[in-house]
Amino acid sequence: MDGDLPDDDHLTPPGVDETTVEALGKLSEALEKVEIARGDLYRFHQMTGAADFALGDAVELLRQAGHRELADRIETELVGRNVLPGRWTFQIVEDYDDTYWSAFRRLEQEARDALVGGTRHLHEARLKEQRRTQGRRGHEATPQQTPQQTPQQTPRRETDPT
Repeated sequence: MDGDLPDDDHLTPPGVDETTVEALGKLSEALEKVEIARGDLYRFHQMTGAADFALGDAVELLRQAGHRELADRIETELVGRNVLPGRWTFQIVEDYDDTYWSAFRRLEQEARDALVGGTRHLHEARLKEQRRTQGRRGHEATPQQTPQQTPQQTPRRETDPT
């Protein structure tokens, strides 16, 4: 099909129509957004855990400063507290992974396997061919088409003579 990259990893299998390629592209885009959301969830997990340990440090300092009652209250009410009913952040991450993320990844893979023999990023490969300037350095279709730089070809930075 038009727009395929000239490598075996990104060729459209025979009989696959444009709408299927576009649909798989949208599915891949959705998975990428889920991967970003998962990363944000892990960030939430890490930041909440770090905050809990910093809170523990604050409690100790409050005690050292003679504010025992306030320190005790913060320690018993907030240190180690669930962020959602019955859950610490690791449990939220595990539930997300087991319930949503793993199912999403499995179904995206099954769709690619069934429709295009498992080929990844077929839609993006087509976009690359449409958008790159063929024959222009820095616009090569594959890494194998990139010319090897010799030390003489490496761009030099001009230095300030002052």
